[in-house]
Amino acid sequence: MHVPDGFLDPATSVATGALAVGVVALAIRRAERELDDRAAPLAGLTAAFVFAAQMINFPVAGGTSGHLIGAVLTAVLVGPWTAILCMTVVLLVQAVLFADGGLTALGTNVTLMAVVSVVLGYGVFRLLTAVLPRTRGGLLAAAATAAFLSVPAAALAFVALFAVGGVAGVPLGAVAAAMGGVHLLIGVGEAAITVAVLGAVLAVRPDLVHGATHLHQAAPLQSRAEPVGAGITR
Repeated sequence: MHVPDGFLDPATSVATGALAVGVVALAIRRAERELDDRAAPLAGLTAAFVFAAQMINFPVAGGTSGHLIGAVLTAVLVGPWTAILCMTVVLLVQAVLFADGGLTALGTNVTLMAVVSVVLGYGVFRLLTAVLPRTRGGLLAAAATAAFLSVPAAALAFVALFAVGGVAGVPLGAVAAAMGGVHLLIGVGEAAITVAVLGAVLAVRPDLVHGATHLHQAAPLQSRAEPVGAGITR
């Protein structure tokens, strides 16, 4: 998914860079509402996990491979605005220190993986949690679907950018077929990893999961009522 230098013309790269800067600036202001003494350490751990996980590729088909994006996983764990910041930091470090994605394409990569994937993926997640059962299984199903869809959505967004400003000398049809088909399969791996990590966190600390607030808010308040005669001894 990381876009290298030279695939898009300067005008398109500048446009995506400007969009990325604007969204990140907005996220810095909005993330204050999501972060507290408990969420801030989790945001750092999540960013570190996504950074490490993106460095590991898994085979897909036809000699190609894919890796976790982690946008929906991060958004569900720490909130969408914080997720945009986490993903941006991950992509920046990868580009500067590991040349994973070009520096001139950094704005494009942030737009695709930190904006499109987070915004669309978290939007789908919230929509599904509103209609699915308000249970742990319903939450994981919503997260899996959102994670799966976020990958081809980012891939198709790149195809749209390539149609506008592609200069790599590759036919648009070939780019669309390769990005669309392969990233549908990568989305399956994205969904599986997202469910595995979320399931593990929900099992031990569901109160830390931003997207799971509706689960413990809806818990019955049975402890407030006591049967008549409770505490009376004979």
